[in-house]
Amino acid sequence: MIDSGDTAWMLTSTALVMFMTPGLAFFYAGLVRNKNVLSTMMHSFIVIGLVSVIWVIVGYSLAFGSDWFWGLIGNPADFFGMKDVGQGLGPYGTRELVNEAGQYLNAAGEVVTDPEDAAATGIPHVLFMVFQMTFAIITPALITGAFAERAKFGPLLIFMALWSLLVYAPVAHWVWGDGGWLQDLWGGGALDFAGGTVVHVNAGAAALVAAVLYGRRLGYGQEPMQPHNIPFVLLGAAILWFGWFGFNAGSALTAGGSAANAFTTTFIATAGAMVTWAMLSWMLAGKPSAVGVAAGAVAGLVAITPAAGFVDVMPALAIGVGAGLFCYGAVQLRIRMRLDDSLDVVGVHGVGGAWGAFATGIFAVAAVGGGAGLIDDNAGQLARQLTGIGAVFAYSFIVTFVILKVLDITVGLRVDEEAERVGVDMSEHGETGYVFDV
Repeated sequence: MIDSGDTAWMLTSTALVMFMTPGLAFFYAGLVRNKNVLSTMMHSFIVIGLVSVIWVIVGYSLAFGSDWFWGLIGNPADFFGMKDVGQGLGPYGTRELVNEAGQYLNAAGEVVTDPEDAAATGIPHVLFMVFQMTFAIITPALITGAFAERAKFGPLLIFMALWSLLVYAPVAHWVWGDGGWLQDLWGGGALDFAGGTVVHVNAGAAALVAAVLYGRRLGYGQEPMQPHNIPFVLLGAAILWFGWFGFNAGSALTAGGSAANAFTTTFIATAGAMVTWAMLSWMLAGKPSAVGVAAGAVAGLVAITPAAGFVDVMPALAIGVGAGLFCYGAVQLRIRMRLDDSLDVVGVHGVGGAWGAFATGIFAVAAVGGGAGLIDDNAGQLARQLTGIGAVFAYSFIVTFVILKVLDITVGLRVDEEAERVGVDMSEHGETGYVFDV
């Protein structure tokens, strides 16, 4: 039995999450120099098409197929080419049918006492598939910010395809798939409501490797490399914030109290991180930065993602404030280390995702989302969260290193010096983002 209300909400959430990747394109594009604006936006837009094709052929099956190998990967044959993925209920996003009094109902609407006799209800399998596809799209798109303004387009496409299959899909299976090993870790499992580890720690680890292997941009530290269009940055951050309500509240997979809680905690944590970052930049740099406000908002969105459905509103505010503090500090450390992570993917997404996943182990309460953390007398959850963070970071780091190193040796990762000086827009795409003489 398909629940029409849940289906309507999940259709909306899927559209919201899809809109996040174009929002990311504007956010990233505003942060680069004007000679690279078009190529930076292209990196996000092309991922929408590339990953969608990969996902429906085999990526979804690798992530959400039945467990195939010790909790590490889904069976590629289960849903290969969308086999058995249709309009009916699937293995995800379903629950027992109950009435307003909480009594179980069978398909005829009659009250039954045994949950096994209750009818199943939920969202169409194909809708769950495409909702998860939007997560698979934005995660590799995030990584592109680490090597903006110097990447060859062809090798980037190969990297995105391989990373989606070899890194994203397995990690999604670990955390969310049927039989994934992190779900049953030490009897409780690592908690990740909407992607703190799957999306942000995963992308942050890959971005760290990419920033090192691509190397610094020409003139880094000697030439000005200020954002060329800060209104784009603010517009992109606003779109991301808007879309993130689908990202987090949609991960409840139902239009109910859990979605409402995730919606609210997402809003409040983001506000807390944004204000914290603004205050820090005001106190330490002398002026409140518009770019900093946008970065702070994104840091808050990242940090609340794993916790959104497990924590109350005031702990969400604490998570947001922590994100503002830790992510701001990480960006300042990156600058001092002269690591050219062009758009601070590691500092915002890697650090923010790790903090959010750890904070979930502190603030989760069973009465909110069924998972208990330290404040709910479950100190062991912190160990599970740390294991999840460490395992995802290590796996993503190692596999990303191998993929990029092989590509660098065989086809090369970055454009040559002349092309980089001209700008990647013209050298790789034969176009420019702005034409002023017509």
